[in-house]
Amino acid sequence: MRVVFMGTPQFAVPSLKALKNMDGVEVVGVFTQPDRPKGRGNKVVPSPVKVIAVEAGIPVFQPERIRKTGVEDLKALKPDLCVTAAFGQILSREILDIPPMGNINVHASLLPRHRGSAPIAYAIMAGDEKAGVTTMMMDEGIDTGDMLLTAETEIGESETCGELTERLSEIGAELLVKTIEEIRAGTLKRIPQDERKMTYDPMLKKEMGIVDFSMDAGKARGAINGLNPWPCVSVPFEGERLKLLRAVTAEGSGKPGEVITADPKAGLIIACGRDAVKILEVQAPGGKRMRAEDFLRGHAIAVGTDLNEGNREG
Repeated sequence: MRVVFMGTPQFAVPSLKALKNMDGVEVVGVFTQPDRPKGRGNKVVPSPVKVIAVEAGIPVFQPERIRKTGVEDLKALKPDLCVTAAFGQILSREILDIPPMGNINVHASLLPRHRGSAPIAYAIMAGDEKAGVTTMMMDEGIDTGDMLLTAETEIGESETCGELTERLSEIGAELLVKTIEEIRAGTLKRIPQDERKMTYDPMLKKEMGIVDFSMDAGKARGAINGLNPWPCVSVPFEGERLKLLRAVTAEGSGKPGEVITADPKAGLIIACGRDAVKILEVQAPGGKRMRAEDFLRGHAIAVGTDLNEGNREG
């Protein structure tokens, strides 16, 4: 089976590796996003998928828009099947019609919930108890194709988007292998999505990291954990912004946004519209991520500080 893989971030790497190691599967080409500047130095770096493909000697294609400049390259590879995982580009009907066996997508949600480009973050922010991966047949819509197989996992109370993404990437790779095995066995069934249960989530934006603690504690916890590693919830601190990287709900009350506890033993607790959140990890500008208790040993935060007011000012 000749397979073309399309993916870009670290989430897609386990799926590519799994395909590469399957008997009877030949990964004849990899499409990934062009190299982009990254980090403080804006150094141009390849995508994680490209790194793996180059190491494996698989031909790599990096069209800015595959529907405009990648069609002929894809046709020349003569794929039987295309597999995508967080590729980051929309495929046209012309591209979808190239592989005779179709196009399978590894999507990191329990469809039809959380269609869109950031399903893991939104699952945490929504307070979902479970997340998962769905393999699906691609069509011209955004995550609207028929479902194939699903796998689910519980979301930890303080699990961040980065941590859950790593877990789901491995689950997705295993599910992809099972999907292809069932294709070969002729046992795979296509399940249309129930549009009545559909949710669609927009792209994450930097300004989402400025939160109003008037929300209830569960939503505040979801925002803090779900927006880590990007854009990260942050609050004003000593003229800069302190990132809040991990949280759990806690008992406590006060004016929403008010710091009600801040000491090295009891930790950092912020009042919300209902109940409170205890901050487990923080990161100061230019500093390392650390336990909130450790941070408070060297930095004083006054009880009564209004972080909502500070956000409005900052």
